[in-house]
Amino acid sequence: MKKTPKNELKPGLHPSNLHRDRYDFPSLINTQPELEKFVAENKYGDLSIDFADPKAVKELNRALLKHFYQISDWDIPSGYLCPPIPGRVDYLHYLADLLSDCNKGKLPEGEKVNVLDLGTGANCIYPLLGTRIYNWNFVGSEIDPKAIHSAQQNLNSNPQILKKVNLRLQENPKEILSGIIRSDDVFDLVLCNPPFHESKEAALAGSTRKVKNLKGKVGKTVTLNFGGQSNELWCKGGELTFIRKMILESKIYKFNCYWFTSLVSKEEHLKDLILALKKANVAERKIIQMTHGNKKTRFIAWTFLNPTQQEGWAKRRWY
Repeated sequence: MKKTPKNELKPGLHPSNLHRDRYDFPSLINTQPELEKFVAENKYGDLSIDFADPKAVKELNRALLKHFYQISDWDIPSGYLCPPIPGRVDYLHYLADLLSDCNKGKLPEGEKVNVLDLGTGANCIYPLLGTRIYNWNFVGSEIDPKAIHSAQQNLNSNPQILKKVNLRLQENPKEILSGIIRSDDVFDLVLCNPPFHESKEAALAGSTRKVKNLKGKVGKTVTLNFGGQSNELWCKGGELTFIRKMILESKIYKFNCYWFTSLVSKEEHLKDLILALKKANVAERKIIQMTHGNKKTRFIAWTFLNPTQQEGWAKRRWY
């Protein structure tokens, strides 16, 4: 099988990201033989998969997780979100930078860091990757019992991770932090990949555009190459309404959590979100830009701790 060229870096990925090189499909197939049937030469003569095929995307994820992170037997139910691994890894690396920046350039030892993943999904991808890359401890929240069950199965299949991740069901889908964070919880980071579409129709239109970009045309039925249930892809008001509510609820837990963060897919939403943070009287806010190939994205971070409180947090938690 033809060797995939390794001299082209994917532009913009974090310097620590293991996926900056093009995919080495022969090595991935050696790790995950089931991937081979989805790999073929593309029109440029390079090895690739059909990224519009959800089965191919899921098998690539299995290979990446097993090859780079020793995560075995990863799976998701049909129709659930299949996350692109390089982008998820990038968010984690930039979160690690955030902790280092507020700790005099030193990354806190992993076992001392607690992270809350809002909407962990059936894939449980952030806890799985975060424990393997940084040895962080995770709580993952989810409103879908089926997704919780799938996430727990992924954890059960990886005993080296199992004890470092706890899953919690959000019983009130109208709440985000409330009902998940307990009075004695302490989190150094809160991360979130919110549902960014405002309706099912908008989510379908977005998926149609994505598949058209990949295949050049689409038929009457659109298959979501990365999948996704309704609660994973859209909510009333979209990501702007979701993150505004998250900011509002974060005021209740300002001493339970150091940094609250959320991905923001649409740059035009930043102005309104910054205004919401001002109204919430946060002590500090940051906007971290990320680039994944031709796609530009970012996450917003905020804390209610003033500099003196931040220094006390670091001394109390990480030393």
